[in-house]
Amino acid sequence: KGKCPEDGWDESTIELFLHELAIMDSNNFLGNCGVGEREGRVVSGLVARRHYRLIHGIGRSGDISAVQPKAAGSSLLNKLTNSVVLDVIKLAGVQTVTSCFVVPLATGMSLTLCFLTLRHKRPKAKYIIWPRIDQKSCFKSMITAGFEPVVIENILEGDELRTDLKAVEAKIKALGAENILCVHSTTSCFAPRVPDRLEELAVICANYDIPHIVNNAYGVQSSKCMHLIQQGARVGRIDAFVQSLDKNFMVPVGGAIIAGFNESFIQDISKMYPGRASASPSLDVLITLLSLGTSGYKKLLKERKEMFSYLSSELKKLADNHNERLLDTPHNPISLAMSLKNLDETYDAAVTQLGSMLFTRQVSGARVVPCGSVQTVNNYTFKGFMSHANDYPCAYLNAASAIGIKKQDVDVFLKRLDKCLKTFRKEAKQEKSINEISDANAATEEHED
Repeated sequence: KGKCPEDGWDESTIELFLHELAIMDSNNFLGNCGVGEREGRVVSGLVARRHYRLIHGIGRSGDISAVQPKAAGSSLLNKLTNSVVLDVIKLAGVQTVTSCFVVPLATGMSLTLCFLTLRHKRPKAKYIIWPRIDQKSCFKSMITAGFEPVVIENILEGDELRTDLKAVEAKIKALGAENILCVHSTTSCFAPRVPDRLEELAVICANYDIPHIVNNAYGVQSSKCMHLIQQGARVGRIDAFVQSLDKNFMVPVGGAIIAGFNESFIQDISKMYPGRASASPSLDVLITLLSLGTSGYKKLLKERKEMFSYLSSELKKLADNHNERLLDTPHNPISLAMSLKNLDETYDAAVTQLGSMLFTRQVSGARVVPCGSVQTVNNYTFKGFMSHANDYPCAYLNAASAIGIKKQDVDVFLKRLDKCLKTFRKEAKQEKSINEISDANAATEEHED
């Protein structure tokens, strides 16, 4: 039926299934005589076993989704994977999605592929409207495709950074709709930035007949992000949305899903991919989804949401204990941010030093964001880089509740963060005492003089 099974399969069943697919490929035929340059020859048995002898990859030289006659098993694997992944995207909240395919590129290059496909549909266009998000790969995806990003600064609403819709529309009018390739929006992001106002952007794109590409990097795991995409497609225009395999399905880095609501456009993107492609990302995600089943994946999504609530409440307690606060970002369903205002006032490098301390204590993924850092990416200079704004009011620390996180991860993180912050408070007290003694000595000497 091409759907993800409700109950996961055991490993021996999955292996049997993969071996059945592999013996349909010509390189595994007994007595096969290959005289071409690409015949699925693998010299290492270890490499062959690692790939379950599915060596031919997916697609043909002109289309990544095409069937390869001498690799029936690999072609079937590709078709099944795309079908199962489409089923899971619907399960996660985008019910009206019509087409998707797994591409052996990470999110940034997958976005580039979307932009390059649009180039042929809008040959005059050279600009991409991009509500600012300080993440290099999504910015470089536009540069690599040969387009000029038009950065729309975010609006500060309370603690949240939100889409400036008036600025988006004003820029469209100023540049001319025919000169704009697309609007490039974002769902999943680091707090205090929150998902873009997708419904409103989708309406603007529909009104001005401008394509809309959504960077949904790790949004499949969030019902809120998926709901935004569904609603955007319902009320306006969303041409494609791109999500990472590793972030949403816990497989090795190297693959993404390009999905959309117009099957012919998604096919156009797949045809834009030059040459055959590695089957590894497709194989990894198919094995994972067959082992989980829909019930297993739903359970992971439920646990992630529960851990987000737990992380939020516990991080708020810790922040209060250190005279800081958990920033109020209710529109961000995955990432949280805690202010580091007092730490920032201790001394200039204290915030970045905290990041180093956490890293050396094996806390990965937490980001510390100082005020006022400047970074140049492909000749574009961003003030306040990493904070998604030129002048965010305070330094802060990020933590995310992503799929697969466990209560132990949260508890250990909070314990180590608490210890690091106490170290800074102790040092600050000692420095204050030394300064007070120095001031007292100086006052005494002045009186004696």
